[in-house]
Amino acid sequence: MANYLADNQTRFLDELMDWLRIPSVSADPKFHADVLKAADFLKTRLEEAGVQNVEICPTAGNPIVYGDYIVSPEAKTVLVYGHYDVQPADPYELWNSPPFEPVIKDEKIYARGACDDKGQVYMHVKAFEMMMRDGQGGVPCNIKFMFEGEEEIGSNNLEIFVRANKEKLKADVILVSDTGILANDVPSIEVGLRGLSYHEVTVTGPNRDLHSGLYGGAVQNPINALCEMIASLHDANGHITIPGFYDNVDELSADERAEMAKAPFSEDEFQKSIGLPDSYGEKGYSSMERTSIRPTLDVNGIWGGYTGEGAKTVIASQAHAKISMRLVPHQTSAEITALFQQHFASIAPAGVTVEVRPHHGGEPVVTPTDSVAYKAAADAMETTFGKRPVPTRGGGSIPIVAMFKSELGLDTVLLGFGLDSDAIHSPNEHFGVFNFLKGIETIPHFYRNYAAAE
Repeated sequence: MANYLADNQTRFLDELMDWLRIPSVSADPKFHADVLKAADFLKTRLEEAGVQNVEICPTAGNPIVYGDYIVSPEAKTVLVYGHYDVQPADPYELWNSPPFEPVIKDEKIYARGACDDKGQVYMHVKAFEMMMRDGQGGVPCNIKFMFEGEEEIGSNNLEIFVRANKEKLKADVILVSDTGILANDVPSIEVGLRGLSYHEVTVTGPNRDLHSGLYGGAVQNPINALCEMIASLHDANGHITIPGFYDNVDELSADERAEMAKAPFSEDEFQKSIGLPDSYGEKGYSSMERTSIRPTLDVNGIWGGYTGEGAKTVIASQAHAKISMRLVPHQTSAEITALFQQHFASIAPAGVTVEVRPHHGGEPVVTPTDSVAYKAAADAMETTFGKRPVPTRGGGSIPIVAMFKSELGLDTVLLGFGLDSDAIHSPNEHFGVFNFLKGIETIPHFYRNYAAAE
């Protein structure tokens, strides 16, 4: 296996670079043709690797690429999920190299989608190819692949597809590589993810933009009002002030928190990595806890009024913001969405009206660490990294994990290989060459361990 990977790693990287050149941005309609092109590329590469029954399945939005390889009806079946769409690359001027002209620098692949999720999806394609051709016994279990093109916009059509294709997708476990490890010398497997409740808010004042000299002081300024409303959503201790927000939060015990604290983490390195003089967050919790087991509320964008060159003295008619909340067990997106809508409307000052438009959400999830599949993944990582992986809880959201559990009754193993420093969703996203190749090396061990387990 090692020889096949070594002999072909340059080709594997070249193919990934070709895929990264396709700007498959699902959020922007102008890239729709490129999204379809990325799906076609993936279909071709799966077929070349030896996957059978590969098809592009239409949905009401972007298509799903499906394929399978069935060794025996009696064998265990793994359903591999990933996504081929990527985040917008804006602001382009902050990239050190064009986001869709991938380059390898300092042993890192720089491009939008390098880590999230094209690089990690492609590990699975090449791992399958390697099992087919490395002379180490072939593919040991049934494998089904399902890669979507709408993850970055909320997976709007995936649940519909899953409900309509339960027999096609029948499996024993889900395998996902859309997460990361603590460090290249500290392997880890995420066993928990936060949920999401995402909104766009609009605060409206006068029926048009007003001259700030003629009207200033006599009307409520929507931008001022929005800023005051947002500021009130946290108290001095970093606690979210929405009534009922914490009612169902799963509070970890002191023993559980102590176990989490054993994972390697440097507060100083954390601060330096993002260029901050100090960390911030809910009082009484560490940075590791704040980014994993505690719910949050953040403004993801805010705009209104005049933002062009020079000066234009206006009171804007409207102000807008995008606000997201990360959720933890046992919060639900429906519950938090309702609480946020009610509270945000209630804190509007006189003179403005408020509209809250929910975008998308997802449920928090904790996956078992005592399952056969988790042990197969942990053993695989121990084989290739030389160390037992640490179970961790992630701060991000993969809403489909909870959906797979409710619709297919399946748990998910989050076998990711990215790093927190990979700048996903940000300018200069990258993915280590080491991580890409280590994923290809590790994934076949998972299949072999899982197939052999009693």
